[in-house]
Amino acid sequence: MADSLAIAVLAAGKGTRMRSKLPKVLHKLSGLTLVENVIASTKLVKPTRKLAIVGYEAQQVKAALAAMDDIEFVEQTEQLGTGHAVQQVIPALAGFEGNLLVLNGDVPLLRPETIENMLKTHCENNNAATILTAQMDDPTGYGRVFCDESLIVQEIIEHRDCTPAQRENARINAGIYCFNWAALMEILPHLKADNDQSEYYLTDVIKDLSPVMAMDAPPSEIAGINNRKQLSEAEDVMQARIKDELLLSGVTLINAASITIDSTVTVEPDVIIEPQTNLRGAAVIKAGCRIGPGALIENSLIGENTNVVHSVVSDSEIEAGGRVGPFAHIRGKAEIGENCRIGNFVEIKKSKIGKGTNAAHLSYLGDAELGEQVNVGAGTITANYDGRNKHKSVLGDRTKTGANTTLVAPITIGADVTIAAGSTLTRDVEPDCLAVTRVPQKTYPGWRPKYLRAESGAEGGANTSEK
Repeated sequence: MADSLAIAVLAAGKGTRMRSKLPKVLHKLSGLTLVENVIASTKLVKPTRKLAIVGYEAQQVKAALAAMDDIEFVEQTEQLGTGHAVQQVIPALAGFEGNLLVLNGDVPLLRPETIENMLKTHCENNNAATILTAQMDDPTGYGRVFCDESLIVQEIIEHRDCTPAQRENARINAGIYCFNWAALMEILPHLKADNDQSEYYLTDVIKDLSPVMAMDAPPSEIAGINNRKQLSEAEDVMQARIKDELLLSGVTLINAASITIDSTVTVEPDVIIEPQTNLRGAAVIKAGCRIGPGALIENSLIGENTNVVHSVVSDSEIEAGGRVGPFAHIRGKAEIGENCRIGNFVEIKKSKIGKGTNAAHLSYLGDAELGEQVNVGAGTITANYDGRNKHKSVLGDRTKTGANTTLVAPITIGADVTIAAGSTLTRDVEPDCLAVTRVPQKTYPGWRPKYLRAESGAEGGANTSEK
């Protein structure tokens, strides 16, 4: 292969049929935008230059790709066809020697292996251009590619210009090209818009290049996204690929059709994923976990042998041996230590929980730091917000909070403290203490609600007793 490869991704279009303010190439497919999926398909060929041709809402597209520090942006202020788009990279590639791979930002299902084979075919045959093609069951509407027995392209004819006999040809142009840059530069600057649309078509350079070779790809890989229905169909294809790969790697999917997994997710072998589970973003699921049913894990690390049931974990880490749920919510960069139990209706936000700690039910821990082997009683909350700022609660090792405990932050509770049920603590507590805050209990013998007293004519409720 040639040492130098540049890719140009056509990402300037609006995508009117998406019926969206968002540029078409920024719609999501299995966790990545369409254009990110396209760029990801080039990972096996290792391009030395990556150029995105932007136009409609260019700043949005640039912002979406800003994390890719090796992306160069070229603006196409007017969208005048594919040939015009590629003409915009001429100044950026001044002095470049090698091959140019032209990809469409709305064709996200190309496999990296297909791109690799295309470049290999291009280089081994010393082609001036190589065109990706596909043989369709119904090629209506597509330009037809006519080749000899060696797949050397003789001509490309648009569907509307084909004779009835020519329309019987099932090989269509996928719109993906690999060019020898030097050969292309002999023609590209002189491309004209001599057609009904007054646009510059990249296919018009093919007749002046030699040799040009076609390479067939599966039709499913070259499908473009023009509307939400096609985006949904592409999601089905991508999900099937992701799940097939996981199943063959040693992951169990129970009722796989009800599960969604982003392409950016990592799942190790011996994981069981139950129905109605969604894994998104940069989630990592370590070996031996059981996730679901009904779990959402997003941008989080789930340690070995952890169970997560009917719960949401986002932007957080759970170390090995955890038990989470049902109906727990862990978020905001929370860190859960080894062998912790985070149970029913417990919310943990931006907190660090030491290993062996249990918060079994009905609690809120926000901006907190809990030591090891802490036991959080039902109804414990950290009152961390004063209306303007968030404050921190610290609980030492082996501390126990009783049911309905409120910790008014900022507050530090030492190790080996027991907090009596119903307590509201506003001051720090030294280690090895019992902390109690209660008012005297009052009882009213014979008391009845006022409406019952009125009905019975009884006065009742006058006597009180304190304990």
